[in-house]
Amino acid sequence: MIRDRDAKFPELFDAILADAGINVVLSGVRMPRMNSIMERWVQTCRRELLDRTLIWNQRHLLHALHEFEQFYNRHRPHQGIANARPLYPLPTQIADPDKMTRLSVRRRERLGGILHEYEHAA
Repeated sequence: MIRDRDAKFPELFDAILADAGINVVLSGVRMPRMNSIMERWVQTCRRELLDRTLIWNQRHLLHALHEFEQFYNRHRPHQGIANARPLYPLPTQIADPDKMTRLSVRRRERLGGILHEYEHAA
């Protein structure tokens, strides 16, 4: 278990966890944002995937998490520059008005329709 160095966790707390076979790892000193990025990812994964999925076993959980990781890093728009995906460059802008009126969008479902990917069809 990872926990911070707050005084609200006495030594007895760590002793009880150790008796249960749980290893306690302390976060870094004076690093308030150490866990914030991971906490944000876990919150997003829970809200967008796990709250909508009935997990059958460990194999199914690992498959669902792998699919969500691929979706999160390769397709899902993020609040960055022009909602760019982390592993891809910005898409080229469409300037031709005729092409804008005739956009063809393809939808791909992942994990049985829980996640949706949209892209321009060629």
